[in-house]
Amino acid sequence: MSDPRTKPSGHGEAVLSPDLSDLSVVIPAYNEEAGIGATLRELRETYLDVEIVVVDDGSSDETAAIARTVDGVRVVSHSRNRGYGAAIKTGVRSTSRRCVAWYDADGQHRPKDLAAVAEPVIAGVKDVVIGVRGRDSANVRGRVIGKLVLGWVARLVSGEDIPDLNSGLRCFRRDVVVRYLHLLPDGFSASTTTTLMALKRGYRVGYAPIVVSSRAGKSTVRVFSDGMQTLQLIVRIIVLFEALKVFTLLGAVLLVPGLLYGLVLAVVRGEGFPTLAGTAVIAGMLTFFMGIIADQVVALRKERFEDGGGTNQMTRDDAPS
Repeated sequence: MSDPRTKPSGHGEAVLSPDLSDLSVVIPAYNEEAGIGATLRELRETYLDVEIVVVDDGSSDETAAIARTVDGVRVVSHSRNRGYGAAIKTGVRSTSRRCVAWYDADGQHRPKDLAAVAEPVIAGVKDVVIGVRGRDSANVRGRVIGKLVLGWVARLVSGEDIPDLNSGLRCFRRDVVVRYLHLLPDGFSASTTTTLMALKRGYRVGYAPIVVSSRAGKSTVRVFSDGMQTLQLIVRIIVLFEALKVFTLLGAVLLVPGLLYGLVLAVVRGEGFPTLAGTAVIAGMLTFFMGIIADQVVALRKERFEDGGGTNQMTRDDAPS
């Protein structure tokens, strides 16, 4: 009897595909009718034993209908478009396997690269593995500057050189990623946030080389609005991961010059402590104390699900089909 995990190699012999029976694959999709059918069929034909969950994020085209035609694929629908991160969170909460991978719906990823990121996690060698796009990968020019700035901020925050900060192909131990779903934004920065969270919380993070092709269909990225979201993301990252350090620095920028200026006028010139200097000193102290409060709030948010492992309940807006 043949092994159900074998498939033709194209050269007459059968090749054993890796055992990914412990893996769930979450595929967020918004108006991806051009590529999702081929993506799902190729993925299902390559790996018969993975759980595939497609989250239709309020698409206005035939994305959900096409996904439902592929055997063994579960579709969860949002009644409206809520964002990449929201789709990811819904998908993760809908999975049942021990490990969870994220996979794009637009035909950019190769099925064999899924195994590259998943196998170390399934084997227990790593807690998180992120796909690193190589030089042969397709690149969107409009995002280059934003990625460079984000990369610099991420290195500053994490203290590490991150080869690929926001790759869409990655794998987690499920019990790890569900602990921090409440921290993920609904927008496109879920990938960046999980990368930094895994590093800052001390999980075993690995990297696997992958190749990304040009996407099928039209990208939903909007240069101006996504550029503004990138700036918001930078602020969010800094506050979430280095609140005390940043507020202390800002406080010092106000307090130290104000104090020096005031002392010079008050002691050296005998003119008394000026109002402007006093305002700067007080503003600097308030900024520092705001940093302490922000740091404590962030610490509580990070530890919220450390012991409980998160929740597996779906929101009311998530309708499986």
